[in-house]
Order: sequence, then structure tokens, then C-alpha cells
Amino acid sequence: MRITVAAVGRAKAGPERALWEDYVKRLTWPVTLKEVEAKGNPPPAERMAREGALLLAALPQGATAVVLDGRGQALSSAALAGRLGKWRESVRELAFLIGGADGHGADVLARADVLLSLGPMTWPHLLARAMLAEQLYRAQSILTGHPYHRA
Repeated sequence: MRITVAAVGRAKAGPERALWEDYVKRLTWPVTLKEVEAKGNPPPAERMAREGALLLAALPQGATAVVLDGRGQALSSAALAGRLGKWRESVRELAFLIGGADGHGADVLARADVLLSLGPMTWPHLLARAMLAEQLYRAQSILTGHPYHRA
């Protein structure tokens, strides 16, 4: 299984990027980050539509799309590991989509195979990347019986 993370915005050097890179290096699944950016400063609805088109264009063909959205399902780490374990057996391409400051537009939400929430709080989008990478590593640890995760 290959994983793509398509995210709005470009991460500059800093602690959020370093944290992302640290967890991604630990993963045995290949992970590709595709950063997209809509130019200009259009109204929010137009910006979401532009960002959405860029995110959807970054999806690998036939990928299972997991859209990170506050309205999505909040899973425990063990439940996410269970899902990833099933996907590992049945999916070649898995993609996580992280929207911009205004969230996702209707086109991205309609394309989602799964809506996933990192919880009810609002998180900075660069930190959401790091949190996702940590949860992927934690899920991998659960699936392999590594002691990183303590239930």
C-alpha cells in the first residue's frame, strides 16, 4: 500500500515540518506528500473550490480518499490501525486530504471514501500533517506489535 498525503499549503522549515518528517521516516509504508496552493486571495468559497480542484488532481488514480474534516468520524488509534490493516490488504493507493483554513469544498467531500476527524478542536493545518503522520506510525506500531502504543 502506498500513501499520499495531499495538503493545502507549503510547509517551510520549522518544528511542524520536522515532526512530520520524523514520523514519516519511521514508516514502512511509502508516503508521498503533495503540497498544493491556490494563488491569489479569492473569497472563501472560490478559494475552497480552487484548493479542492488541486487536491483532487493530486489524488493517485483509483486511490481510496480519506478526507480529514471536523465533521468526520473520530476513530481511536486502535480503530484507525484496524482500518489501515484492512486497507493494507485491499488497497494499492490510499490518500489523505488536508484542506486549507476554510476547510473542504463540496467536490472534495463528495469524492471522500471516508471522512476522518482528528477531534472536535481546530488544529493548524501544518500541525494536522504531523498529527496524521504520528497516527500512521502509531497504527503501524499497533499492527506490528511494537510497544510504542500503550492502550
